Amino acid sequence: MLALMRNTWRTLTSMGTALVLLFLLALAAIPGALLPQRSLNEAKVAEYIAEHSTIGPWLDRLQAFDVFSSFWFTAIYALLFISLVGCLTPRMIEHVRSMRAVPVAAPRNFGRLPKHHTAEVSGEPQALATAMTGRLRGWRKVTDVRDGSVEISAEKGYLREFGNIVFHFSLLGLLVAVAAGKLFGYEGNVIVVADGGPGFCSASPAAFDSFRAGNTVDGTSLHPICLRVNDFQADYLPSGQAVSFAADIDYQAGTDLTSDTWRPYRLEVNHPLRVGGDRIYLQGHGYAPTFTVTFPDGQTRTQTLQWRPDDQITMLSSGAMRFDPPAGTYPDPDERRKNQIAIQGLFAPTELLHGTLLSSSFPAPNDPAVAIDIYKGDTGLDTGRPQSLFTLDPRLIGQGRLTKQARVNLGVGESTRLDDGTVVRFDGAVPFINVQVSHDPAQIWVLVFALTMMAGLLVSLVVRRRRIWIRIGPGGPGTVSVELGGLARTDNSGWGDEFERLTERLLAGADDAQREEPEMTEREAKRDRA
Repeated sequence: MLALMRNTWRTLTSMGTALVLLFLLALAAIPGALLPQRSLNEAKVAEYIAEHSTIGPWLDRLQAFDVFSSFWFTAIYALLFISLVGCLTPRMIEHVRSMRAVPVAAPRNFGRLPKHHTAEVSGEPQALATAMTGRLRGWRKVTDVRDGSVEISAEKGYLREFGNIVFHFSLLGLLVAVAAGKLFGYEGNVIVVADGGPGFCSASPAAFDSFRAGNTVDGTSLHPICLRVNDFQADYLPSGQAVSFAADIDYQAGTDLTSDTWRPYRLEVNHPLRVGGDRIYLQGHGYAPTFTVTFPDGQTRTQTLQWRPDDQITMLSSGAMRFDPPAGTYPDPDERRKNQIAIQGLFAPTELLHGTLLSSSFPAPNDPAVAIDIYKGDTGLDTGRPQSLFTLDPRLIGQGRLTKQARVNLGVGESTRLDDGTVVRFDGAVPFINVQVSHDPAQIWVLVFALTMMAGLLVSLVVRRRRIWIRIGPGGPGTVSVELGGLARTDNSGWGDEFERLTERLLAGADDAQREEPEMTEREAKRDRA
C-alpha cells in the first residue's frame, strides 16, 4: 500500500503529468465557451435546455452550463496545482544545491569530449592559467593543481534552469491569482440611459441588470459607485461602420457620496474608469424611445425605455412598453387593469420605408421613427410573473386579455388616437450605454505572473548551459601544453563555432610554439567518413 501511494505521488508530481493536466484544463474550458453559462445568462441556459430536450438535461447534470464551478473542472484545477507544487519544489531545492556547488572537475581524457583542442604555447603554467581565468568572465570557475598540471573547470548557463523554474512557479501563481479572482471578484452589467436618465448606483446586486458574484461574495460589501450619463457620441463611416464610441459621464465614489460631489470622466471603449478597485467599462450602446400616453381624462404617462438593437449595423431595434393609468383615472382595480396600454414594435434611428415596412438605413439618429402595435388590456403588471423587457407576454395576447387597437408608423412628434380617446405620441429617442462594473482584486497579480512567465520562458530559451575544462601542463622545451575540452549541457546548436571562438579568445596573446588542429571525436570521424 505504501509503495502504491509512493508511486502514485511520483506520477502525479512528474512534469509529464503536469503537462497532461494543463492540456486537460484547456480542453475542459471549451464547453464553457461553446455552451451558455448559467452565471452569465440563465435565460439562455433555460432556452438551450428547452430547445434540446434530449441532450440538454444530461448536459445540465454534468454541469456543462456551470463549467468553471463544476466538480470536474475544479478537480483538474486542484490536481494541476498539486502536481506543479510537488514537481517544482524538488527542482528548486536541486537548483539551489547546484548553484552552491563548484563546477565539475576536469575529466582524465579530454579526447572523449564532443569538443577538444590542444596547443603548445610559450609561457609559465600558473601565469597562463591566471590569464585564462580572467578571460572567462561570466563563468563560474575553479582552479586546481593535479599531477603537476593546472586544471580550470568553468561552467555557465545556470540562469537557464532558474528561468525554467520562474516560468513554472509563475504559472502556479497565475493559477492561484485566477482562482482568487473567481472567489473574491464580481461582475455586473447595467444599462444607463443618457441625456438626463436616472443614472445608476452599484450599492447592491439588485441595481444591476445581470450580476455574477464570486463564491465568497454575498453582495453586502460592494464598493458603492454612482454614475450618470450626460451624453453619448458615436462616429460612423458613410457605410454605417462604427469608428468610435464615447460617453461623457459624472461619477461619485467614496467621500463624494456624502458631499454630493460629481466628477466628470470621458468613458471610452478600452479606456475604463478605475475607482475603488472597480473598473467600469463601456460595453455597448443603443436607443431608448420615449412615448407619452394621454388617457381619456387628459392625464398623461411618459416613459423612456431601452429597446434591444437587433441589427448592429443599422441599429434597428425592437422593444415593448407597458403603461398603467394614472391614479384616479379608473378607481376600480379591475377596470384599471382592463385599460392598461402596451406598445410593441421597431425603432429605426434613420427611417427607411419599404412600403409600410419600417427599416433603418443608418445607425445615427438622423430621422428616428417607430413602427408599433398598440394594445389595450391587462399587461400583466400586477401578476408578479417575470416578463421580458423587450416583448409582451404572448400568453396574455392569446388569452384575449391584451387586444390590439392599432398598428401605426410614427415619426418624432407624431401621435395616433385610439377609439376610446387615448392618444399615443412618439417623442423621440435618447441613447443608452451598457456599462460593465468589474471587480477583481487579483488582477494586478495576474499581470505580474503573466509577465514573469514570459520573462522566465525567454531566459530558459536564450540561455544555454556550457561546460569547459582547461588543463595546462609541461610541454616541450620552453613551452607549456594547453588542452581544452567543451561540453554543451543543453542545446548543441552552434556549439562548434562557439567553442572555436572561445578557444581563440582564451589563447589570444599567447605565442604559439605549435598549434595542433582540433582532434575529431569518434562521432565526428564517423560523420566525415559517411
